[in-house]
Amino acid sequence: MKIGIVCYPTYGGSGVLATELGNALARQGYEIHFITYDQPTRMALLDQNIYYHKVDIRTYPLFEYPPYELALASKMVNVSKYEQLDLLHVHYAIPHASAAYMAREILRTQGIYIPFVTTLHGTDITLVGKDESYAPVVTFSINQSDGVTAVSKSLRAETYEHFQITREIEVIPNFVDLTRFKRQKKEHFKKAICPKGEKIVVHASNFRKVKRIEDVIKVFCRLRQQIPVKMLLIGDGPERRRAEQLCQDNGLMEDVRFLGKLDAIEEALSIADLFLMPSEKESFGLAALEAMACEVPVISSNTGGLPELMIHGVTGFMSNVGDVEDMVKNALFILQDDKLPEFRANALRRAKDFDVQKIRPLYEALYERVLAEAAARNLMG
Repeated sequence: MKIGIVCYPTYGGSGVLATELGNALARQGYEIHFITYDQPTRMALLDQNIYYHKVDIRTYPLFEYPPYELALASKMVNVSKYEQLDLLHVHYAIPHASAAYMAREILRTQGIYIPFVTTLHGTDITLVGKDESYAPVVTFSINQSDGVTAVSKSLRAETYEHFQITREIEVIPNFVDLTRFKRQKKEHFKKAICPKGEKIVVHASNFRKVKRIEDVIKVFCRLRQQIPVKMLLIGDGPERRRAEQLCQDNGLMEDVRFLGKLDAIEEALSIADLFLMPSEKESFGLAALEAMACEVPVISSNTGGLPELMIHGVTGFMSNVGDVEDMVKNALFILQDDKLPEFRANALRRAKDFDVQKIRPLYEALYERVLAEAAARNLMG
């Protein structure tokens, strides 16, 4: 089967999941064609079954903003036709689902029907999609998709609540590649950061306001007042400068490292003792899952899809959004030397429920069903 995967080639959860899915499918023998404006961060460059098609974004004096959606739809048409794709899988509704609809309809006029599957990831529904500027197109594109998935029950419920969706949305959760995300021996790395045996807490995100980076820093500041501890901050985004300023204002810079974007994030997770995710919204919590796969327990908020991933008191703890005091109390409990090993083991055990080997077949079954339904419609037509 030849599959075109459309995603944002960034460090956000939707791009990571889309790329990891493509990598996993390629290992199973599928021919995968990534279609996006830049090379996806985690794309397996040397896999013989993986191809990359760059979307050219042309600028003209007439355009104040380059029409990316049109360029993307045209590229989908071109790749689908000349690579003889069987199916398109678009991740994040805006603008990928509407571009896929245009591409499908253009190809239909040429006697070619390429069905498309849309996967909803979170802010394309919970934030951006609700904007009145986009909501009608988002609704239409979801309803016109040949298959629709959401990464959590919470996201599916929110989609039905806020949009007039007339078709079934299947929940297929995010996954983790346990052959990559596993605890590695990095003692030299840990000793360099923690020469006195301090504990390490980690946060990884795209540093947007919804991630509540200020709460991450507040939790760390209060932990530091009670135990020897260091913090690693992974990622980049609009709130990074403010985070740096907060650390400077609170005299934390000696104990905090801003690592920026990391390709091998599992190496940093391998030396961590605790992962912090106090987000205001999380459709699933992929970064937390990857931490758990590396045997790192999690302190998180109890919002969105996190309760579908976390087991309170077992893999870590969940608190109400903004309840820093509760997060600190729970973090101190986990970080006790006699408690931490059990939480580590529980985190890994839970992560195994989301192994890519268990989740990938759910997508494969969906593809087969969508293709069978498309073939049946064509025969009837």
